Amino acid sequence: MLDQLPPSIREQMDVLLPQLLEGGVNMVIAIIILIAGLWFAGRLRTWTMRGLGRWPSMDEMLKSFFGNIVRYLVLIFTILAVLAKFGVQTASLIAVLGAAGLAVGLALQGTLSNVAAGVMLLIFRPFRAGHYVEVGGVAGTVKELSLFTTELATPENVQIIVPNSDVWGRPITNYSYHPQRRLDMTFGISYGDDIGKAMDIIRRELEAEPRCLADPEPFIGVINLGDSAVDIVVRVWVMNADYWPTKFDLTRRIKERFDEGGITIPFPVRTVYNSAAD
Repeated sequence: MLDQLPPSIREQMDVLLPQLLEGGVNMVIAIIILIAGLWFAGRLRTWTMRGLGRWPSMDEMLKSFFGNIVRYLVLIFTILAVLAKFGVQTASLIAVLGAAGLAVGLALQGTLSNVAAGVMLLIFRPFRAGHYVEVGGVAGTVKELSLFTTELATPENVQIIVPNSDVWGRPITNYSYHPQRRLDMTFGISYGDDIGKAMDIIRRELEAEPRCLADPEPFIGVINLGDSAVDIVVRVWVMNADYWPTKFDLTRRIKERFDEGGITIPFPVRTVYNSAAD
């Protein structure tokens, strides 16, 4: 059939057919490279996170971060290899992408500052997932740390998203960093009550509470002489996880023991005099 075509068309076909065949082969190879690259990127991310998981001190957020970095690097090389199969000059493409990246970087300085802050947070790890922290003017439990934002959850389970630049550039208060935490409570008693008796009641309750640590030793003392009460301060160390339950239980029990022992907790009284003549 090709012999019946005019000579000029046969010459064009002789030129086009090898090119079409080569293009088809390159397309098939490019598809194979793309599929293999996507598969390998996912697998390498899993292998990286699994390998980092052998270190008990390695944080989950840090493992996820390095796993994603490895995945993105594989995807970049995969895309460059696919473009090379279609005859795209990757060297010039990289130069163009570099110039475009510089322009985008100048336009997105705030976003890039969040990325830089996220990297610093992942490296120095001032907090981890599950820690209760105060960052960027808000407080909550850390749920996730990404390259751009830090996700917190308040005690009411309200989601808060804080840009990483606000987290890294401001003081960070981590209430969960140390395993032990000091519990401070203040109880006001009337001026007519026996201070020693009130302190003995508090001491017995501290000794009966198993969550209160003996070392460091608890402290009980008079901290202030108020307008209507003598303030007794209680400082006791507990495990971090026991902070709030211990505070709630001790406050209730000490109040009940005060009532049984005749120790009164006064409330402010205000007397208003009317100086106007009748």
